[in-house]
Amino acid sequence: MKPRIVENEKENPIIVGLDIGTTKICVTVGRRSGVNKVELLGVGKAESAGVNRGVVANIQKTVTSIREAVAVAEGQSNVDIKVVNVGIAGQHIKSIQHRGILTKNDDDEIGRLDIERLISDMYKLVLPPGEEIIHVLPQEFTIDNEPGIKEPIGMAGRRVEANFHIISGRVTDIKNIKRCVDNSDLEVSELILEPLASSEAVLDEEEKTAGVVLVDIGGGTTDVAIFHEGIIRHTAVIPLGGNIVTEDIRQGCSVLRNQAEQLKVRYGSALADENKDNEVICVPGIRGREPKEISVKNLAYIIQARMEEIIEHVYYEIKSSGYEDKLIAGIVITGGGAQLKHLVQLVEYITGIDCRIGYPNEYLAKTDMLNKQAFDELKSPLYATGIGLLIKGIQAIEEEEMRNEEKTSKKATPTKEKAKEGVKEIAEGQSKKEGWLTRFLGDWIKDGADIDDDTFIGKK
Repeated sequence: MKPRIVENEKENPIIVGLDIGTTKICVTVGRRSGVNKVELLGVGKAESAGVNRGVVANIQKTVTSIREAVAVAEGQSNVDIKVVNVGIAGQHIKSIQHRGILTKNDDDEIGRLDIERLISDMYKLVLPPGEEIIHVLPQEFTIDNEPGIKEPIGMAGRRVEANFHIISGRVTDIKNIKRCVDNSDLEVSELILEPLASSEAVLDEEEKTAGVVLVDIGGGTTDVAIFHEGIIRHTAVIPLGGNIVTEDIRQGCSVLRNQAEQLKVRYGSALADENKDNEVICVPGIRGREPKEISVKNLAYIIQARMEEIIEHVYYEIKSSGYEDKLIAGIVITGGGAQLKHLVQLVEYITGIDCRIGYPNEYLAKTDMLNKQAFDELKSPLYATGIGLLIKGIQAIEEEEMRNEEKTSKKATPTKEKAKEGVKEIAEGQSKKEGWLTRFLGDWIKDGADIDDDTFIGKK
């Protein structure tokens, strides 16, 4: 069977997500399935060798990993991958708040195009040298001095103001990601901040309205996104992740890096007191040397110390956002680091806020393309960003469809103002044609004269 081309899928287009992480490169292929569901067609995963703390450090190695992951995803999904939605993270990511104003010429209803004009104006903001805007996210709107409006489309108003959450990144790092994608013979459809993608996969609207913190613990970074009343309020990227925990174990237990990773995944715990004193792991020696015995409790002490530091950073971001007392839905942890045992208890102990693990299975539809084992694996927090990138891609297509519908309806249905202008033009044109006759008639009628058909015949 020949692979299908992504661009040929018109009615239900195929979306591809590319998560360029510190520990793994993940390619997800899927499409819309019913309401708010994603049908996964294939997943490709490869070890990431050229990325450090969310930033590309070696383009050639990253390109090799991307191509490897794409090949696996193409084989599973039977799709020829050309265009991808790419996730971006890293400690260079910054966010600011800004306010925009749009004054219309009429009091007609506010349309999607008006909001897009406001957003496009925000992209013209002058940033510090070397920075570029990635996202402009609208928050509350004020229409004719009426504040607190969340959905302005369809409302009548002349003056539209809005608060925006603007996310920017370093130009060189953005270009390096795009270069890696270009060198992999792919095209970037959209750059998406990874915590925004993850939030789409593991949070629901109820949580976002109540107030929630998403914490995505990846290999190189920990991403934070705070939502309240359904609006993104704060974003941050902390340059610490699961890899630094592995490095602590390697140094603290004097083992190889791959052994340290296995110890963390199999026996790791975020709370040392939850482990028995007499529990010991035997690690093989190098090239015939004696095996090494490591206490599970000591291993947990090493992990707990680093996880406490990461959680303290997260807690600082929560407090600095000003929404610490408004988080009814608490904290949701996702990403590969969320698989660590007893992590929820440690987070609740340090922050005093309710916590749960976020699994990206709520929006996944049953699929015939993947076997049960592969499908169950995708429900892991490890794939939250990859699945979130698909959801963001589907949302972008839906927005484009609505935009096109609005443009079509505007062309088909003239507004009252346009109709008035048309009548005025006709009247003016008629006036010019009639010239002196119209003016003379006006004076005659003012004087109350009777007019019959023969009154002006032969006169000039």
